Amino acid sequence: MKTPRPSRRTAIAFAAAAVLAAAGTLVWLNLIDKVGEKTPAATSAVAATPIRIGVAVGLSGANSVVAPTVVQSSRLAVDEINAAGGILGRPVQLEIVDDASGAAGAQKALDTLVLEHKVDAVIAMQTSAARNAALPVISRAKLPYIYTSFYEGRSCSPWMLVNGWVPEQQVAPVVDYLVKERSARTFFLVGSDYAFGRGMLEFAKAAIVKAGAQVVGEEYLPTDGTDWSAVIAKLRSAKPDALISATAGGAPNVSLARQLRSAGLKLPYGNLAIDESTAKSMGDMATGMLVSASYLTGIETPENVAFLKRMLIRFGADLKAPNELSVPQYEAFHLYKAAVEKAGSTDAGAVMKALGEVSFAGPRGMVRMNSSRHTALSMRLGKVRSDGSIAILQTFVDVDPGNQCPVN
Repeated sequence: MKTPRPSRRTAIAFAAAAVLAAAGTLVWLNLIDKVGEKTPAATSAVAATPIRIGVAVGLSGANSVVAPTVVQSSRLAVDEINAAGGILGRPVQLEIVDDASGAAGAQKALDTLVLEHKVDAVIAMQTSAARNAALPVISRAKLPYIYTSFYEGRSCSPWMLVNGWVPEQQVAPVVDYLVKERSARTFFLVGSDYAFGRGMLEFAKAAIVKAGAQVVGEEYLPTDGTDWSAVIAKLRSAKPDALISATAGGAPNVSLARQLRSAGLKLPYGNLAIDESTAKSMGDMATGMLVSASYLTGIETPENVAFLKRMLIRFGADLKAPNELSVPQYEAFHLYKAAVEKAGSTDAGAVMKALGEVSFAGPRGMVRMNSSRHTALSMRLGKVRSDGSIAILQTFVDVDPGNQCPVN
């Protein structure tokens, strides 16, 4: 008997399952019976003077682990916008530069975007050190700057809006879970020695004390440090009930987890700086880690399912798992499009005003940067599974970022 040849739809479905399983995101398997659409080619925008949007990201350095996902989400957003006719009838041109994940690289990257590529706006997932170095360039150029990374909070500029989370939204779910569900009464804190690491752990300390627990140790390593042995020795000596870390980018997360494992240390672990792509790259070293995020691939909404499908169709076997750092980047392009269309031009001042008034229903839910130049976000508490995917334990809806920019 001749075996029936599988249909094209079935073949695509099996291919999708293979790619998604390789990415470690089980929820994506729900897309199998929906795969079949094509992402419109980015050639539909009319021939006109392009709107140039700069993307500064750490293609090298600490953020190099997560940068490929940010680049992919940027490309998908631009494809979608151009396929729909561009912005005000003008195509979007993407300019991607490497900020080397640090201050010196960021200044060079922003100078390149402003002086050489003459961009109309910058949408950037950067480390805090890179952001701080970029802001003076942005201010001199008077360009709209959407910062898409989660960060330690309290960074304000008339030219910057933020659509990632801040500690007021992210820290408490992790601390409360460890105290209430894991009976943690003593905590050890580990971070990278710069604005993000110290800022996040300051919030963690306050949350720990508020929950009735105490900090028994706090240690930092430079952002480019790789040897955690002295920190781990102090951790072992302190014998805490739980560990909380806030390190830079993806690479420090990996080195810390690997050395904790080699030292045989197993204790409840809340990671304030890990994303899904990094968790996947860490293999079983990340298993059991608690994370708090505004985006996880397991969000079961039509917008997220459709987004994941479009990403799969656009990048196929080259797809990197979308995550907490790449999805805000994707949404920022659509927010910028909405703002320019509301303003009726790319005039920087008009666009900045409009950016605080427009919204976009994306994979994370409704996003509007109108709360102290930041955005209220639904936060998800998750736990890393053995395959690198993240199970959502709890969801906290529309968590306010607090008063981040009381003056600007």
